[in-house]
Amino acid sequence: MHIPNKKGVEIVVKKIFKLLFPDNEKLTSLEIDLSVNSINEPLTDIFNGLVPENEKFQQRFLDTLQTTKSILLKDAEFILESDPAAKQLIEVIAIYPGFFAIYCYRIAHSIDQLSVPLLPRMITEYAHKITGIDIHPGATIGSPFSIDHGTGIVIGETAVIGNFVKLYQGVTLGALSVDKSKASKKRHPTIEDNVILYSGCTILGGETIVGRNSIIGGNVWLTESIAPFSVVYHKSEIIVRNKNGYQEPINFII
Repeated sequence: MHIPNKKGVEIVVKKIFKLLFPDNEKLTSLEIDLSVNSINEPLTDIFNGLVPENEKFQQRFLDTLQTTKSILLKDAEFILESDPAAKQLIEVIAIYPGFFAIYCYRIAHSIDQLSVPLLPRMITEYAHKITGIDIHPGATIGSPFSIDHGTGIVIGETAVIGNFVKLYQGVTLGALSVDKSKASKKRHPTIEDNVILYSGCTILGGETIVGRNSIIGGNVWLTESIAPFSVVYHKSEIIVRNKNGYQEPINFII
């Protein structure tokens, strides 16, 4: 099987981004002008040898771009609404690594849905390399979707994420086991609508469901389902030292 050139894949990812979000009044327009962007030739190069009827698959992918842009604009608007530091939509689209990782996931997922091998993972691994955000193209992610900061986020292949979900840095949606025999089974959790996952939380297992409108606090380790409208948090303990001294915690480590 032909392996696409990594640099060629990165160039195509950048060109498609520029195609969807040009530096002009069409930034938020759903009209996509393929005539002004030299995308066809580099696309042909990376699709070549991966699938039969290369041109047919390439066109099917191009046909998804308008829908993909519509979804991405909703993602960007949700990030803008969710982050008090964000001042305008163009800032989110042009600068935010979380948005770029979501963009890479969405185009990779579109290609993955066409059963094209290798290429979807190459796209999301490019995003992983430059943002520190690792989203498998096989994951199912609703819209709008928000990633804030994002570094260290891992979303596994069979994860299912609903609409209006917010993730912060260091979140892991992983599997309880990496046994190869479970490759065809659902191994990663389901996150329902309107859930917030704060930094450092780890949610594992294909049968684990985080119910809608729940909040998972920072550093929580979760391996079982929780009901909708739940709040789960990691309890921290503060010991104030005084002149009478204090008892050393048994898990004190230097």
